[in-house]
Amino acid sequence: MNPTFKKVHSEIQRGMKLSRCRKCGCMRGTLGNLQASLPSLEMKDARELLLCVNEWSGQLEPQAYPCFGCKYCIPPEAMTILTTKYPALASSTLSSCEIKISDNSWPPVEGEYTVLDKTAPVAVSTLASVELEGKIARLKPAGLSIVGKTETENIGIDKIVKNVISNPAITFLVLAGKDTEGHQSGKTILALFKNGVDKDMRVIGSKGRRPILKNVTASEVNAFRKQVQVKDMIGSVDTKAIAKTVRELALKAVPAKAESGCGCSCECNTQQPVKTAISLSIKKPVATIPEVTAEAHGKNVKLDKAGYFVIIPSRKNGIILIEHYSYDNKLLRKIEGNNSRDLYFTIIENKWVTELSHAAYLGKELARAEMSMKKGFKFVQDGA
Repeated sequence: MNPTFKKVHSEIQRGMKLSRCRKCGCMRGTLGNLQASLPSLEMKDARELLLCVNEWSGQLEPQAYPCFGCKYCIPPEAMTILTTKYPALASSTLSSCEIKISDNSWPPVEGEYTVLDKTAPVAVSTLASVELEGKIARLKPAGLSIVGKTETENIGIDKIVKNVISNPAITFLVLAGKDTEGHQSGKTILALFKNGVDKDMRVIGSKGRRPILKNVTASEVNAFRKQVQVKDMIGSVDTKAIAKTVRELALKAVPAKAESGCGCSCECNTQQPVKTAISLSIKKPVATIPEVTAEAHGKNVKLDKAGYFVIIPSRKNGIILIEHYSYDNKLLRKIEGNNSRDLYFTIIENKWVTELSHAAYLGKELARAEMSMKKGFKFVQDGA
């Protein structure tokens, strides 16, 4: 095995001996990238390494965190060794569709965020400071739209770009909290804002390990750079200072042009105190449709011949476990997932629920279970 492949093999093997690596999204992502890219190298060494990668993938434990925040993150460092020697592999890694997009809600990309006001002009990323999100959200500074972490310099930034450009009200992005040592997601965002991306969607000037954006387009990146101004507070965990910055930026925000009382768009509108209030909805022609008021009733969920479900969320592991029982209390199956949407679609597609009222109940309870993991409250399943 040549020195490059030998070094990569040695590094990943070292990581696989560590429990935290086997549970980390960094290792899972790196092994996935290697499985996607190594076949393009028609070399004996690549085939031998791929065999080891497949074996290591089978030894991974349930993911406990997307990134542990190690100063030296073994898996991506190993991947960097390989892509430095064989740059063509970079285009085969970090495949698209790794983020889930919803067309029916905002933010459209799923993630661990707190939304305070969809019409407000300021978004805050707390980078690797996970607990800082909740502290800022509790302060509820005027002008704060959304706050959440950004731990990676690729998919994490993909999510920011998608969520920001889908909301024209957001005109400022504050970067606060501690930056990840190796991923450098905060510095990568600054580089993205300053320099953009190259033809391979690599963020120009970033020193992050894998600053390649594969879930957004170049036009979306350009729209992001035009829409927002970035405020650099990287390293700050001072919640009062961050909240003050949010309020100050909100006062500088320029609202979209709107009709005045005289029916014009003249300067008289811009002389009023600024308060951003942009509607995210699209006006449609008014049509005559029936209006129905829901009636209060005490009906219970209809008994489902397919059985009943017990929902057990684990905030520690980031997993929701569902136990499916028959009505003689026999355990039929266990279903695991990290979000409610995947779980209830899996159940519906497999026809493990047959009553509409039961399906509605299940969706509601799974949403509560997912929220309990994100917000830290105790989940108690409601009786049907």
